[in-house]
Amino acid sequence: MTSRKVLMMKEAQKVWIFLLEDDEIVEIHCDKPESGVRRHVLGNIYVGRVKNIVPNIGAAFIEIESGVECYYDMSQAANALFTHKAGRKPLCIGDELVVQISKEAVKTKAPTVSSNLSFTGRYAILTTGNTRIGTSGKLPKSLREELKERLLPYKNEEYGLIIRTNAGDADFAQILGEIKSLEQSYTALKSVAHTRTCFSCLQEAPPAYISDLKNVYTEGLTEIVIEDEELYCQVREYYTREQPAELEKLRLYQSSQLPLGKLYNTQSVLERALSERVWLKNGAYMVIQYTEALTVIDVNSGKCSVKKNPSETYLKINLEAAREAAKQMRLRNLSGIVIVDFINLDDADATRELLKTFRQYLSRDPIQSTLVDVTELQLVELTRKKVRRPLHESLAE
Repeated sequence: MTSRKVLMMKEAQKVWIFLLEDDEIVEIHCDKPESGVRRHVLGNIYVGRVKNIVPNIGAAFIEIESGVECYYDMSQAANALFTHKAGRKPLCIGDELVVQISKEAVKTKAPTVSSNLSFTGRYAILTTGNTRIGTSGKLPKSLREELKERLLPYKNEEYGLIIRTNAGDADFAQILGEIKSLEQSYTALKSVAHTRTCFSCLQEAPPAYISDLKNVYTEGLTEIVIEDEELYCQVREYYTREQPAELEKLRLYQSSQLPLGKLYNTQSVLERALSERVWLKNGAYMVIQYTEALTVIDVNSGKCSVKKNPSETYLKINLEAAREAAKQMRLRNLSGIVIVDFINLDDADATRELLKTFRQYLSRDPIQSTLVDVTELQLVELTRKKVRRPLHESLAE
């Protein structure tokens, strides 16, 4: 079983979270809870107004605040919760409806909103976008089937349920209790929505560092070490309310001589996660570059000496690069389209081995990644689901 530990510290109004697995830092998250700059964050729910409709792309633009227009997929309108209807068509300019931010603004791109609402807990997600009962693919097949069968009596035509990976360590009573709590939150929001004016924020997402704690795998989690006393009290209050059984894992770290960051060498890991060039143990290196449309990872032989059998050497470099690329994607929280330019391999068997190994490394990531294909130019295409903004963007605020 993988041993997990969470480090939390506050520096210059930033809350840092470092997740360790088997004593290695695998995730870094940074949040500015007191900055007040980012108002329209992932998960916030608003009463929005349809500002414009663009039929040829099947989209509308919905204001959630005066002057703040968000992209909206019109196919969701049939099941939307309207608080005011301006016409008889499924979606009309002037309609007011409940929407949730599903993607935050990125550079020149506006936020994306959805009328398929999601209420997320540690063990389950209640969603109005789909009425099926689903389970995480990372759970054992037998457990997935058992959970689906036990939750069948709770299937309805109004909302669906997705059982998360953390449910694997929970009693069914805990899962059911959380589902009922999520249902109460949804019911309360529906009842209050019709009484609120346009642009009202019906629900604010919890601070990002609380969401990060909610998403950490509980399996093998030994402790949550917090350096700042005020932060410790905030996290303890959350766990007392939501997860009292986990309170014993909280620990306040106090040492004036050896800060927590020094103890775990977090600064050097952070610097590596922000560097464009990442050196591999075999002397090769990768260059990681970001564009607005995608991320490119270029593998180079670097200082690695090519021996008598170049094909074997290049395969070894690529296998090491595959491991590091999967690690860096998680560490940097990269999402969307990622293109990896491995060193070209002429042997089809070697290419298959590389892709198989790469998929295995990607499967260890809690966030879903999909290896799509290899292009004719030998570029490996993959995607990673967007949950939060990448590390380099969160630090650029």
